[in-house]
Formats: sequence, C-alpha cells, structure tokens
Amino acid sequence: MSLESRIKSAIRDVPDFPKPGILFKDITPMLADPHLVKDVIQAIAEQYKGEKIDAIAAVEARGFIFGSILAQELQCAFVPMRKSGKLPYKTISQEYALEYGTASVEVHEDGIKKGWNVLVHDDLLATGGTASAAGWLVQQLGGKVAGFSFLINLSFLPGEKKLADEFKVQPKYILKY
Repeated sequence: MSLESRIKSAIRDVPDFPKPGILFKDITPMLADPHLVKDVIQAIAEQYKGEKIDAIAAVEARGFIFGSILAQELQCAFVPMRKSGKLPYKTISQEYALEYGTASVEVHEDGIKKGWNVLVHDDLLATGGTASAAGWLVQQLGGKVAGFSFLINLSFLPGEKKLADEFKVQPKYILKY
C-alpha cells in the first residue's frame, strides 16, 4: 500500500469541528502507528535532502509532533511557534486569519538566528494563514524561509497559492485532498 493510502486510512474525519460546516482532518490516529510516523518523517526529510536547513519552525500543536522529529532527522534546531501567551520568554507575534476566525502565533525573540534557513512545518495546509504568519515571524527575526512542509494539503483551499505568492517557494506536502 502506498504511503498516501496508508495516511488516508489512518486519518479520521471529524464533521463540524471546531465549528459547524468544517470537516476536520484528525491526524492523531496516525500516531498509534510508529512505522507510519517513521515513514512520513523519512518522506518529508527526503524532500529537503541536500538543502541546508538550520531550523524547523513548527506550529502548535500538531505541527510540533512531526516538526520535532523532523528536526532530529535533519539534524537541525527545533523552534516552537505557539498561540499567544503560551511561551515563557520575550516574544514577537503575528496575527492571521483562519478559515473559521482569527488568531495569532508567537515565537521567542531569540528563537531564530539571523541568516538561518528555516523550514516552516505544520500538519495541514488549508488557507495558509497560520503558515504565512509563521513565515513572517521567521523573516522578522532575520531568518530566510527555506520552505513550507505539510503532511496534508487541502488543495481546494487557497493556501498553496498564498504561500507561493508571498514567499516565492512552493509548499511541499505528502498527501493532497
């Protein structure tokens, strides 16, 4: 069975979450299969083989799961990006629009070093708001957005185009809906 098929069979659809009309793609059932997680990490890492990546900036919360393992696989720093008020040190923040509201994401002001090539990672690409905010934070701290990595791309939403237009890099993903 292909990796894409294995991922699809492990993802749970949750209707009307977090609000009516949204069909949430829940990746948590995947976490029960360590072989699938390993294969996903290796597939993502392979997409960036040969590129100089200094850090993975991953967005809370599901982005942390694969982002931290990916940082280990690529032998680079892991930089958590969290919702407002969750990081204990001095932060900078960026507001963004979700497909179902607005929010903001923060990073420690010393989380990214000037000149670092930073791969932004999250579990799912929808409208691109969260990833775009993370990318702007990378740039505000003097880093370069080396790319955007996702497990899933909801291609019927404009996220892929938004990120390509704003950052001039084509997002990469494993599974497209």
